[in-house]
Amino acid sequence: MQVVSLRSDAHAESEPLSGRKPASAMIEIDHVSQRFQTSGKQSHLALSDINLTIEDGAFVSILGPSGCGKSTLLYIVGGFVQPTDGVAKVKGKAITGPGPDRGPVFQEFALFPWKNVLGNVMYGMRQQGMKKAEAETRGRKLLEMVGLKGYENFYPKELSGGMKQRVAIARTLAYDPAVLLMDEPFGALDAHTRTRLQNDLLDIWDTQRKTVLFVTHSVEEAVYLSDKVIVMSRSPGSIKEIVDIDLPRPRKRADLLLDARFQKYIVDIEKMIDDGKDHL
Repeated sequence: MQVVSLRSDAHAESEPLSGRKPASAMIEIDHVSQRFQTSGKQSHLALSDINLTIEDGAFVSILGPSGCGKSTLLYIVGGFVQPTDGVAKVKGKAITGPGPDRGPVFQEFALFPWKNVLGNVMYGMRQQGMKKAEAETRGRKLLEMVGLKGYENFYPKELSGGMKQRVAIARTLAYDPAVLLMDEPFGALDAHTRTRLQNDLLDIWDTQRKTVLFVTHSVEEAVYLSDKVIVMSRSPGSIKEIVDIDLPRPRKRADLLLDARFQKYIVDIEKMIDDGKDHL
């Protein structure tokens, strides 16, 4: 089995990830480049001419060497960074800032230490004007979904890292964003907890089918979770390859570890990242 590359030219015109016109494009990135000014007043090109279309309901991971602009691209979609050139859109509308249609989940949990677990999950809903009783009911359901039923009255300092990240995911899901933007959300966790949360995330995605844009350094994690894997070049970041992950769903890690296709995807993508053709 060969890895299916859907993009031979990183600077080609934007095209659907599946190689065909999607029924509905959720995220469109059109000729996006990003320059930053360094502390020494020098211009640094972080992203170079990114063209990408992501279908509604797709799970897409971004891989690449450190400093290739993975997080910058995610922040542009989130509306936290405005591109120097080009435009990013969600549901056909240009992104001008953060919005409730896009829910970020970062490696840092960023929970309110003075609020308990339920209070953290309810916060966004209450800010949007939802009545307390309704927000509490939804918050409790979400905590049960992420495996934290019974921990509603705990405070962040009383939770493990994995439990804090579950709270962060529940808090993001609370306002029902169309897109989840996840920047190495499991990177700081131990291997066992990371595996459990990957499985939990897939369960949530299987149920809700939100569009997920997921940044990671782990090739295995990207292949396990994703429909598509975007492989980026070294700085300045551009799209080197887009790989279609043709593995059955729902996914079971124990089965995939014995699947030659799963192993081949990992090996081939590792070679793409470490092919020695990119230089800083």
